[in-house]
Amino acid sequence: MYLLRKLLNLKLPQDSARSFKILILWLLKGVDAPPFLFSMYEKELIKYLEKFVSERRVKLFDEVLSYRTKYITLVLEDIYQPHNASAVLRTCDCLGIQEVNIIENRNKYSVNPDVALGADKWLDMIKYNRSDNNTTEAFKNLRGKGYRIVATTLHEGDEVSLDKFDINKGEIALVFGTEMHGLSKQAVDNADEYLKIPMLGFTESFNISVSAAIITYQLVKSLHESDIPWQLSENEKMLLKLNWLRKTIKRSELLEKKFIDMKSG
Repeated sequence: MYLLRKLLNLKLPQDSARSFKILILWLLKGVDAPPFLFSMYEKELIKYLEKFVSERRVKLFDEVLSYRTKYITLVLEDIYQPHNASAVLRTCDCLGIQEVNIIENRNKYSVNPDVALGADKWLDMIKYNRSDNNTTEAFKNLRGKGYRIVATTLHEGDEVSLDKFDINKGEIALVFGTEMHGLSKQAVDNADEYLKIPMLGFTESFNISVSAAIITYQLVKSLHESDIPWQLSENEKMLLKLNWLRKTIKRSELLEKKFIDMKSG
């Protein structure tokens, strides 16, 4: 009992920790919890919380979830202008990209709510800002998940044009750099592949938010037309839907406590 109460005091990431702590609360009430209870609990909780949102909202969640993907993820290195950072998040939400990786080496990533229009509420943002070498840490973590690191930069002799990029080679982590200088040398040197957008004018580059929109749209379009299993797993959809319900319903934690009391009483 003492150990369970100590677990409740663990400082875990908010979104991922709530369900864990609720299960511990359930155990404290003396209810046996077999290993498979976690997913069963969340399915039941979702059904319960759906009663507190409109049917239209539930249908919208299910429709959006059917287009969400982690096959493509974005990596933003040292983006410092809030309107650009926010516009990229908005693009990701609109095109179904669920995860965005934020590297903060020198600049802190901030969101302009007037531009993002709440897009950050529906996305998973993973920040790297705890070391002196956050780019290396991010790349290592992404490779560990099976991603190939694709730098969006001119890299003479190695770059592939967007229209010729092969999405079938594996999951893609698209890396975008700062507005002024682009990607750091470290990011460029440690990338697996290089991708460019064909340009026909005098200017050598697009604004980062425009570049992210063009590349992501084209790759998502190609993904949907392919035979690649790009959609989220059923378990990922379930966890994401639960997270969205929590963010949508005011004081959802009180409803969850009531749900626990109902189940354990």
